[in-house]
Amino acid sequence: MEPLCIDFFHDVVCCWSFNISSRLRLLAGEMPLDIHHRTFVLQASHTEMATRWGSPEAARKTILGHWSVCREASDRPELIDIDAMARADFDYPHGYIAALACKAAERLAGQDAHWAMFDQLQRAHLTHAQNIADPKVIREVAHALGFDAAGFNAAFDDPATAAAVEADRHYARRHQVQAVPTVIIRETGMRLVNGPIDDLRAQIRAAQRLVA
Repeated sequence: MEPLCIDFFHDVVCCWSFNISSRLRLLAGEMPLDIHHRTFVLQASHTEMATRWGSPEAARKTILGHWSVCREASDRPELIDIDAMARADFDYPHGYIAALACKAAERLAGQDAHWAMFDQLQRAHLTHAQNIADPKVIREVAHALGFDAAGFNAAFDDPATAAAVEADRHYARRHQVQAVPTVIIRETGMRLVNGPIDDLRAQIRAAQRLVA
């Protein structure tokens, strides 16, 4: 059976993306799936954060409310530390810097590296309450993943990486993606409904039958 081609649109700061990423990893181990990672940054700067939320305090309060709901639905709720992020001494981060890191990893080592960077940055964000809008944190995560420092820094700072993030944004617009996570099976145009792994498995199996 040929693998289904799946576009997974995500933002590192999105708790719901955390839930579906781990489920897609399990499903990719069970069935042939060709998963393409697409950065889709909800807010790309401090200015956009202020426009969307009004103030850093309002952003943190509202977003951590989302975390609470997300943690209830998570397979790994112990990895979502709401209290730690509530105590953090920095403004709640936007996702653009982390998106650059994911695309830099992809440019250096492909889709698997993008996914590894995405998951590791989500752990830094959700579990360890680190500021993933800080390039220093990004570089520490890249080092932990085994990237050569000079090579990663060059890719991270390369304007072509920023262009790749923007290309993902345009790709999302062409496919009318407005929220994350969004998961689209290319062969059918089907959008997976985020939910428990058994539900996701059933949706993918249905798509496989359609294209068989």
